[in-house]
Amino acid sequence: MASVTLTVNGRTVSADVDPRTLLVQLLREHLHLTGTHVGCDTSQCGACVVHVNGRAVKSCTLLAVQADGAKVVTIEGLAANGKLHPMQEAFRENHGLQCGFCTPGMIMTAVELVNRKGNNLDEHTIREELEGNLCRCTGYHNIVKAIAAGAKAMR
Repeated sequence: MASVTLTVNGRTVSADVDPRTLLVQLLREHLHLTGTHVGCDTSQCGACVVHVNGRAVKSCTLLAVQADGAKVVTIEGLAANGKLHPMQEAFRENHGLQCGFCTPGMIMTAVELVNRKGNNLDEHTIREELEGNLCRCTGYHNIVKAIAAGAKAMR
């Protein structure tokens, strides 16, 4: 077993895990933060995206021991004081989801995209940056619209 300590959604947590435990498994199975989804088991879909030290990371590609000492934010950590994050609100307002399975990963990717590239994002940039996130239900039109609206709201 390996001992890991990290800050998840502002709370310091420690756990003893098998060294092969993925970050997504630690979040879902040990910490019961089930908003981070496992969609493909091959790191293709992006449903498991979380922020690790401010960067969007597919948590199914990172061992929990590699995140030791890191600051991790999951979809549950975006909302504050009972109020949705502007990107979450934009997805709701712009119907940027259908079944909702990919939505947490899309939102986490979108927030990091805005933090990295700014609030004025064009459709081409948004679509290009979503390359690692798959949605099996929509044609992405409302997702792109939601990200553009969320980006403006994050000013």
